[in-house]
Amino acid sequence: MTAVRRRGRPPAARPPPSGEIDAFLDMLLGERGVAANTRLAYARDLADIERRLAPSGGGRLVAASGEALAGYFAGLAGAAGAAAVSPRTAARRLSALKQFFAFAVSEGWRTDNPAAGLDGPKLGRPLPKLLSEAEVDRLLEAAAAWPGPEGRRLVALMEVLYATGLRVTELVGLPLSALSRDGRFVKVMGKGGKERLVPLSEPAQDALAAYIAVRGHFLVGGRRSAFLFPSRAAAGGHLTRQRFAQLLKDLAVEAGVPPRAVSPHVLRHAFATHLLAHGADLRSVQVMLGHADIATTQIYTHVLEERLARLVAEAHPLARAAQG
Repeated sequence: MTAVRRRGRPPAARPPPSGEIDAFLDMLLGERGVAANTRLAYARDLADIERRLAPSGGGRLVAASGEALAGYFAGLAGAAGAAAVSPRTAARRLSALKQFFAFAVSEGWRTDNPAAGLDGPKLGRPLPKLLSEAEVDRLLEAAAAWPGPEGRRLVALMEVLYATGLRVTELVGLPLSALSRDGRFVKVMGKGGKERLVPLSEPAQDALAAYIAVRGHFLVGGRRSAFLFPSRAAAGGHLTRQRFAQLLKDLAVEAGVPPRAVSPHVLRHAFATHLLAHGADLRSVQVMLGHADIATTQIYTHVLEERLARLVAEAHPLARAAQG
């Protein structure tokens, strides 16, 4: 005799296998092509949630209830001191959680998504830090004064970054084959495996030519390397983003620019903002930055608007008269 299912009760879910989080992370990498750093951040987020919810979920995140998840995020919002996390971090954790449970439902491990109804924290839209063109010039001049092959490499890194607005992981991981034969373009593999072609400025072309002449200095025992910026010390075979960030801090000290204001990402912001200030159209900047959504690029127009408003308020004769 066939059992009659009671109305309103969902069918029983298949018992999930072990390693649900690992399976989800592998899917992100294999099917969605997310960046390795994004995968690592999601792994940390989900592991933290699973650890804190262990009693309610029997030690497994996939079994957690909606009430337990709501309690977790309420705890984040009320945490203070070392336990506090920023609203942006909390929002990323919620995004990871919703995607994880959506995957769990698609795999048949659950029949519902307990995170679907959770609301994220309210996020402001912080404007990116900005370097002036004069500050960038001082950084480039300080790099040009850096001695030896390390100096030529640093100039090449700076010029390419300022000419292209590459993400730091894209820059340090550039293969040698990314350069076009005439040296005027660089082919970049961005987020999600999307390829884009970005033009190089003449100073960047000259800096790369000077650097390539001494590139052998960075090869172990003269061995070949597929990377444009190889490193003898890095396990991955190319200059690490951490090492480049440290070089930028040292360079800022030499240039008389506050080190806390300088990072690879700030130079990416400078590239976009300075281009727009000189009349570049937003769509072209979007393509060069590798933004999937033009709304992400539009934040740089807000930076310019705020800067112009401040300039008018501080420098316009009528504004000065009103202040007096």
